[in-house]
Parts: sequence; C-alpha cells; structure tokens
Amino acid sequence: MRRSRPWTAALLALAIAACSSRQPEPVNLPPPVEATTIGVGDVFELRIVGEDKLPSTFTVAPDGTVDLPYVKRLKVAGLEPQEVAELVRAKLMEGQVLTDPSVSVSIREYNSKRVEVLGEVQKPGSLPLQPGMTLLRAISMAGGFNSIANKDRVTIRRKSQGKTVFATVSVEDIIDNKIPDVPLQAGDSIHIAQRVF
Repeated sequence: MRRSRPWTAALLALAIAACSSRQPEPVNLPPPVEATTIGVGDVFELRIVGEDKLPSTFTVAPDGTVDLPYVKRLKVAGLEPQEVAELVRAKLMEGQVLTDPSVSVSIREYNSKRVEVLGEVQKPGSLPLQPGMTLLRAISMAGGFNSIANKDRVTIRRKSQGKTVFATVSVEDIIDNKIPDVPLQAGDSIHIAQRVF
C-alpha cells in the first residue's frame, strides 16, 4: 500500500482553509439621503446669544408648530434648522424685541424620522434617527445583540429612487475595522438574523 506524502496532507489542509476563509465585503447600498427638515415630534435646541436664561430645548407639536419665547407659536415643520433660526431672528427684529439677534438651531432628536431594528436584538423596534447615525449605533440603541444573533448576517433595507434595495453586512467586519460602519437614513430597516446552531 502506497503511503501519502506529508506535504500532500498539508496542501489539502491549506486548500480547505483557503475555501473557508471569508473575504470582507463592502456594503453595496446607495449613499444615504440626508433629510434635515424639522418634523412633528422632533426635539431641537434654539439659542439666542445673550439670552441664557430662556428655555432652549423645544419639541415640535402635532400641528407642526412650536411655542417660542418672545415669538409665541411658530410653524416650523418642513423647515431646515437654519431656516427656523432665520425666521426667529426676523420675528425678534420685527417685534422690536432685539435689534440684531444671533440665533442658532441644532437638532437633538429626529423623532419624525426613524429607523427600524428587528430580529435578534435585546429591544427590537423603531428608533429616532440621530444626526450621523450608523448601523453600530442603531444596534447599540436597540440594546445590542442577543445570545442567538448572527452578527455576520445583518440585512439593511433602504428605499432609494422609489425602489427598495438591500444589503447583507457582517457587523464583525465593522467591529474588526475590515469595512467601514454604515451610515443610515430615515426609513432604513435593519434585520438581524438568527445563528444556525
């Protein structure tokens, strides 16, 4: 009987290892469309320079308005943060409250814009989109993976130009810095699959 040479077994082991090693794949999704207009339920911070004692955090009411100091009720839904700042500045000057006010508006929470995190996380459900939110941040806000989550099979669904596109990503590759984290947009749906035992 012919004995197999040691290098044949080594070659075979290398071939099996090469087949089983997975190459990290970049996420093939259209870039996120940033929606920065203010909507119902959004929380923003409005600051007027020199008026430090005024309340600064406001939530947009169901009718799209907000009650602001000096200005009273103002319709803000559908406006960009900078447009709200300009509108408040104009109203303050119009009412002769301040002569040349400096007003800034920054978003704290986009409650009108949400992402869904479903499947094998601790707290599945809908989350408010935060400025600059990424896949890892969304999973973290959903309580992180549960014990049966498959971190290599996370599917992101996104609406782009009237169509729904999706990509499956390995969160392990993101954590290991093999691929970049995925920026999210309003309406994205994330599904974490179950591990196969």
